[in-house]
Amino acid sequence: MAGRADVPEVIWARPERTGRGPRPAFTRADIADAAVRIADAQGLDGVSMRHVAAELGCGTMSLYNYVPRKEDLYELMVDAVGGEHELWEPAGDWRADMLRVAHETRALMLRHPWLPALMSPVYGFSPNALRYLEHCLTCLDSFEGTYGTKFELIAMVNGVVTTYVGNELATVERVRALPWSEEQENAVRGAYLGGQVATGAYPRMAAAFMEDAGPIDLGAVFQRALERVLDGFAPRGEG
Repeated sequence: MAGRADVPEVIWARPERTGRGPRPAFTRADIADAAVRIADAQGLDGVSMRHVAAELGCGTMSLYNYVPRKEDLYELMVDAVGGEHELWEPAGDWRADMLRVAHETRALMLRHPWLPALMSPVYGFSPNALRYLEHCLTCLDSFEGTYGTKFELIAMVNGVVTTYVGNELATVERVRALPWSEEQENAVRGAYLGGQVATGAYPRMAAAFMEDAGPIDLGAVFQRALERVLDGFAPRGEG
């Protein structure tokens, strides 16, 4: 395959384009932007070297001179949207700063619904990812702990965000696929659940519904989940 390396390599350590010939027609940023446009419109399954090449107006084989593997293309995509992170000046309150990071990351993932599927340490050390991690560590300057603990905290916060957004997106996708309205679906399921609870076989479930019949404030649940993660890292006496 044209451009494919014989040994492991990091795409960021590779020249923009290998081999001899005319000046490269595209930059990595051009390729990443094209792939992101496709993913935003069609989902991750729509991203292929052929589709990206068509978006750029070049041949598929030519694209391999710039990006040797599809995994490298994914890494370019993750880095490209990672550049959307706003690297603001931390306020000096590590909890508040990390909560802000988490909410902004959630918004980023909702703008690019394919992103949670690519959240992996494999793509964690691109230029924009490194800037993001440095920003998070700066937010944790006031946190009393080792850098190892700080990295664990960042990873757990990102895990909560990724899992939560993944569930949000799955719910949206399921609703989109329904042959009837979401209200009709919820009414039928609510009636079934109410009937089951009314049998008396689930007294604790009945008590739970009596305590809070809903609807659930998903934003508040997200906030509480984050705060509980941060509570687990807070030094004794703090929080």
